[in-house]
Amino acid sequence: MADITRRAGWRHLRSAPTAHIRYHRGGRIVHDGAGLSFWFRALSAALSEVPVDDRELAMAFHARTADFQDVSVQSTVTYRIADPGAAATRLDFSVDPDTGVWRGTPLEQIAGLLTESAQQHALDVLARIPLAEALVDGVAAVRDRMAAGLAAEPRLPDTGIEVVAVRVVALRPEPEVERALRTPAREQIQQEADRATYERRAVAVERERAIAENELASKIELARQEERLVDQRGINARREAEESAAADAVRAEAEATRTVRLARAEAEAAREVGAARAEAQTAWLRAHADVPAATLHALAATRAAEQLPRIEHLTLSPDVLTGLLARLGGGTGS
Repeated sequence: MADITRRAGWRHLRSAPTAHIRYHRGGRIVHDGAGLSFWFRALSAALSEVPVDDRELAMAFHARTADFQDVSVQSTVTYRIADPGAAATRLDFSVDPDTGVWRGTPLEQIAGLLTESAQQHALDVLARIPLAEALVDGVAAVRDRMAAGLAAEPRLPDTGIEVVAVRVVALRPEPEVERALRTPAREQIQQEADRATYERRAVAVERERAIAENELASKIELARQEERLVDQRGINARREAEESAAADAVRAEAEATRTVRLARAEAEAAREVGAARAEAQTAWLRAHADVPAATLHALAATRAAEQLPRIEHLTLSPDVLTGLLARLGGGTGS
């Protein structure tokens, strides 16, 4: 919408770069172009504003397939006004000189023209194919047919309209039919999911079995190794016992030999000692055979005195001394 301001009976119009302005005064075109800005008098001015930017037109309509199934078509048509002069001549793009608002509804007229033409071509395509084919390949077929039909529509270039692009968003059947169509697919997907689950379980079971077999084989091998270890330990123990017994026998034999030799040496020494003692005793007896008895008694007393405990002090009374002298004197006289 153009921006119009008022100043003392004059009007000033300022348009956007995407709006084409045509200013007629007295039946003649004074200004014609996009993004214009000028002063004018409202009573003598005839203004029209034609948008020249790309516009999106959303469409939604129902169609029927070859097997009499209803489908809804959602599409979008992008268009632009390539010839603003032709569009301003064929459609009412005039604006109020005081407010800059369109007096008519030109864009609605263009939307109706595009919708009717596009819908006609889409219906013609869908009426020739069944629902299943329409749901699989219908989007591309409808899009191509709509684009070709709008390009061949003679009213559009005469009105200055150029179709930039056509997009078909979706083709949808009725909800009940859609649910019925989804059921086999869902069941197939579920079957595939179940099959995949079973396969994963089977793979897991197979892996667990392989793991269990490996563990069992490891345990068996370990038991065999332990059995070999026990046998080897037994052999080692027997060998050690045999070697220990042999060592003990050698040690015992050596000890017995040593004991016998020691006993023989002790016996020989004892015999020699006995013989020496006997010879000494014999010699002692021979030496004392010729000694007087009084001398022997004196020696015996001396030996006996040597065995008596030590006497620190000895007190002899006169009576004991007299008797002892008398005995000694008597012994000497005899």
